[in-house]
Amino acid sequence: MTAPMTNELGWMLDEVLKVPEARHAILLSADGMLRAHSADIGRDDAERLAAGLSGVQSISRGTAEFCGSPDTPWRQTLIEFAHGYVFLVAAGEGTHLAVSTTGDVDMEAVTYRMHKMVDRLGKELASPARRDTGSPA
Repeated sequence: MTAPMTNELGWMLDEVLKVPEARHAILLSADGMLRAHSADIGRDDAERLAAGLSGVQSISRGTAEFCGSPDTPWRQTLIEFAHGYVFLVAAGEGTHLAVSTTGDVDMEAVTYRMHKMVDRLGKELASPARRDTGSPA
């Protein structure tokens, strides 16, 4: 069984949201587990979105050859909606940071703040792949 999420890094995600028109932020593992969320989004919604965004990241990674080489590392995905954006960036080994915004956001300011946070936290953000913890058969 995994330990319950304590949201210890939630305050850091609130820092990313100091860009005007930024809405929510979540930190997720590559396999869709929620690691942390900003104060303005509930845990249930954050968990559901983490699962969906891990799929978006996986699909994005799968299109690397479109940029010239299937070995090109994935770094960032931007999703645009009629009234906003979702920014999804690599945040450490097996960890991703997602921020949602309105359509009027300064996109450069959001990505700058996201990358600064990733640099600041460094290894704190790593989520190595989970190993099978079940008992041997």
